[in-house]
Amino acid sequence: MVTRRDVAQLAGTSEAVVSYVLNDGPRNVAPATRQRVLAAIEELGYRPNAVARSLRMSRTHTIGLVVPDNANPFFAELAREIEDVAFSRGFTLLLGNAMDDGEREAAHVRTLIDRQVDGLILIPAHGPGTWRSQLAASEVPCIVLDREIEGTGAIQLLVDNEGGAYTATRHLLEHGARRIGCVAGPPDLHPAVDRIAGWARALTEAGLDPGAMPLANGPFGRRQGYLCGRDLLARPDRPDALFVTSDEQAIGVMRAAAELGIAVPGGLAVCSFDGIAASSYTVPALTTMRQPREELGRRAVELLIARIAGETPAPDRVVFPARLLRRGSCGCPDPEDGGTDAPPPPP
Repeated sequence: MVTRRDVAQLAGTSEAVVSYVLNDGPRNVAPATRQRVLAAIEELGYRPNAVARSLRMSRTHTIGLVVPDNANPFFAELAREIEDVAFSRGFTLLLGNAMDDGEREAAHVRTLIDRQVDGLILIPAHGPGTWRSQLAASEVPCIVLDREIEGTGAIQLLVDNEGGAYTATRHLLEHGARRIGCVAGPPDLHPAVDRIAGWARALTEAGLDPGAMPLANGPFGRRQGYLCGRDLLARPDRPDALFVTSDEQAIGVMRAAAELGIAVPGGLAVCSFDGIAASSYTVPALTTMRQPREELGRRAVELLIARIAGETPAPDRVVFPARLLRRGSCGCPDPEDGGTDAPPPPP
């Protein structure tokens, strides 16, 4: 069994300092020393004594949520769903915005743990950061959304990004497109990687070479979508369709197409991913793969509350399908009101 002494020896410090890191006091610990202790905790797989955990009997009825970027409409809309469900269950939501920065993300996780939140919902900005060892040391129940992170012990709620991208690309193929490019998200994020894989699989099955198709990567935002669109659409061999891995990027792409005099969908078919509210109000409205944010928010809160209560809900990994919303940007009839982003009625 790994002990606090083992952690101290590996970190090159004292057991008292390890205790200060675990309990966030009573004495301050230098940042470099704190990082060594957290790294040792993760490497050794140290778990504090359950008795110490049980000393914290009171509940704060608060849940912490950390998002990569609250300016991104998808995360803002998902946060609203989570807050609504949490409030209905008697919990107050505390929000941390990582701004796509790993250190800021870890600081938010540490602060929320220090504030004695009953549980955490985390949408990691990138891969696993120092927050993973912080969570392990605190034993605060956690749900991870949208990113697949190994070794957290948290329940993971994911969307079938690969399958959704495959469906979107197949839909463009059904409209007769044959040179289908891709405007993708950051290449180090699982959602972007999986969406590129789905796009490539659909092209391969259609006898087309994904390697011969134009591909551009960038952050999930309108500005980067615009810049990627200007680049791809100004080429002599420009695509006749684009699969865009987020609605925000697609809005930027449509701006680029308009500036270059390329009509959507007549000169360029567009299909994107997320199903944010703004996707209904472009002209034409965006055909998109809608993520089930209501279900994601509801399940995240319900599973977290179960964990807080000491239950062990199963399974610990759930994958939700995305749903194709057919609108005008791909060549389908454009709804008069821009369509709806509402979820389908229950069966």
